Amino acid sequence: MNSEFTIAVHSLVLLAYRPDHMATSDVIAHNVCTHPARVRKVMACLKKAGYVATKEGSGGGFILSCNPEEVTLAEIYRVTSIGSIKPSWCSGSVEEDCLIACNIAGVMDGIFTEAEQGMLNYLERLTLREVLDRLKTAQREKR
Repeated sequence: MNSEFTIAVHSLVLLAYRPDHMATSDVIAHNVCTHPARVRKVMACLKKAGYVATKEGSGGGFILSCNPEEVTLAEIYRVTSIGSIKPSWCSGSVEEDCLIACNIAGVMDGIFTEAEQGMLNYLERLTLREVLDRLKTAQREKR
């Protein structure tokens, strides 16, 4: 899995926490603990999908343009990371004269597809609001 999903969820939950405030990529990057360029790349995907809006210039930045109670983590995963659970390389070769070598890539591809679908089914049950609620609970439990 790639880190874009985590960056996207973190950024959207941060914006949901303060729904009436804009946040620059620098502010979001500081909170996410990554480079602003990585944040801008992810936020561009989220903007294209309609989850955030932007304002240029002084006082500009990103603002949430979706309802955190309706957006599921599965939606965010599909926008940022679909297919990333499958590694870019698999062992074996269809050209080999061996039961294992010539079939392993196809079998593993099916396994990764099934695993990703299972994860999407789980993520479909979680909304951005629930992540924010879990964060608030975690903070209360620290006290």
